[in-house]
Formats: sequence, C-alpha cells, structure tokens
Amino acid sequence: MSPINIAPEEITLTAVRAWSAEEVIDLYRAGGWWEMGWDKSQIPTLINGSYLVIIARDSENNAVGMGRLISDGSSDCYIQDVVVFPEYREQRIGSRIVTALKRIAELTGHTWIGLISAPGKEQFYERAGFSRMENYTPMLKEE
Repeated sequence: MSPINIAPEEITLTAVRAWSAEEVIDLYRAGGWWEMGWDKSQIPTLINGSYLVIIARDSENNAVGMGRLISDGSSDCYIQDVVVFPEYREQRIGSRIVTALKRIAELTGHTWIGLISAPGKEQFYERAGFSRMENYTPMLKEE
C-alpha cells in the first residue's frame, strides 16, 4: 500500500482500556505478531491487563498505531507492541507513541524502562533514548 501523508494534528494518541479487537489484531498482523489460532476474545484482557495502552487514531477514529506498557506498577516497566500500519510509517507516529509511553512511565515513578527491539529497528529506539543492554540476552520460554 502506498504511504498516506497526514498532518501530525490529524493523529491523536489516546490511552484506552478497551478498543476494537479487530483493529488491534490488524495492527498485530502489521507487526508480524499475530499467529493463526490465537484467540481474539483475549484482546480485551490483553488491553485491560496492561499498565497502559496507547492507540494512535486518525480523524475518523480508526486505529493506525499502538503501543503498550507492561509494569509492576512501581519501578519497572517494558514498552511492548509498538506498531504503526506500514502506510502511516515515517511520519513520527511511532516516535510519538514511544515518547508518550516513556513520559507516562517516568511520571508514574518507573525508574527502569526496557524493551526488546525487533531486528533492524534498533536505531528507531536508540533515537528515542534507549541503548543496548550489554551482557544481557533476551530469552523466551520454549514450548
């Protein structure tokens, strides 16, 4: 799909406790994260169980991007699931999402803010103030 050029004021960031499961799934697919067989009925739990979910929405209230904070509610949090539809990328929407998540985390007393970057996206997060964690390796439980 070809890029959609929009004015920054046409995109609104909104903290949500509920959102259309279909729109969230479409964003997960755009990020390459949605797997067949996942249960879409779990989307409300995913949103509500997050410390914070931000939806970037266009002037017609359609989701064009999102990001989440996962947190202990006190000191540590992770930025997760930052994604923008491909046709809306390169317009600083992702940067605005990450900046908002970082700011809210800091304002609520979180002193450790981490994330795992997708391969090739490291520079995006470095520009947002993150650096590689030397001597640490992200790991995932195997089935």
